[in-house]
Amino acid sequence: MSNTLIIVMICAVALILFLWLVPVGIWFQALISGVRTSLVQLIFMRFRKVPPTVIVNNMISATKAGLQLHQNDLEAHYLAGGHVSSVVNALISADKANMNLDFKTATAIDLAGRDVLKAVQTSVNPKVIDTPPVAAVAKDGIQLIAKARVTVRTNIKQLVGGAGEETILARVGEGIVTSIGSALNHKQVLENPDSISKLVLTKGLDSGTAFEILSIDIADIDVGKNIGAQLQMDQANADKNIAQAKAEERRAMAVAQEQEMKAKAQEARAKVIEAEAEVPLAMAEAFRNGNLGIMDYYRMKNIQADTDMRSSIATPVSTSPKTTPRPNSK
Repeated sequence: MSNTLIIVMICAVALILFLWLVPVGIWFQALISGVRTSLVQLIFMRFRKVPPTVIVNNMISATKAGLQLHQNDLEAHYLAGGHVSSVVNALISADKANMNLDFKTATAIDLAGRDVLKAVQTSVNPKVIDTPPVAAVAKDGIQLIAKARVTVRTNIKQLVGGAGEETILARVGEGIVTSIGSALNHKQVLENPDSISKLVLTKGLDSGTAFEILSIDIADIDVGKNIGAQLQMDQANADKNIAQAKAEERRAMAVAQEQEMKAKAQEARAKVIEAEAEVPLAMAEAFRNGNLGIMDYYRMKNIQADTDMRSSIATPVSTSPKTTPRPNSK
């Protein structure tokens, strides 16, 4: 009894391994769907670590949609790390929309890291991109803040190697800044916001990108700060600070010159005092040497006295206010 159970278990395990290794169900499904494949090829897929279900199901979908795809191409794309289902669905969608998309281009887009199915859908159904607020200043110094809506569709031919949405947004923002900056005043922009769209569309902003710009619509424009007046105020404050600094510099130089002149005057007075102190010594020396007589000395003293008298006469005498005596109270 135990041997029979063991034999049954071995047979069951062998049957499971056989059905896993030889996917008869998948082969029969492909056969009745019109997809030509063999059991040997499905077995070899197992050894190549390619799931037969993924390859066969996508070949069935492509065949039913009227596309002729080769099994080896799908296996190669799977082994390269691509998304087989996404590529096949994109080819079916492109064929139904009468778009010229071949298998090689679709696999290249998928291996480049882009969603090829989403790209086909965006090419059929255009996408709207909202730009962030873009601030620009007109020639009259008034700041304007604009928001735009960009309608794009995917350019399949430039999807590999083409720039993405970030480049589109950056170029549109640059075009808005250029358009507003070239306006004479902000009122012109507020009156005709479509002038921004027309100017930006003529610049060919979608060159070298994976998208084709269909339209650019200005959604909103707000008036910001008076940048021109603010710059003039800042310049005036800067000029005032410079003038104050220069005035302070001149005042400091004048104070320094005054101090220098006072120091020179004090030095001169010191030299005069020093010279006057040497006069008595010179007179004594002249007396001893006989170069100065007594009469000469008295004559010099008289001249000095006359000089002092004239100086005292020439100097006004300060008069003190008279005070009336208070009567004695008895």
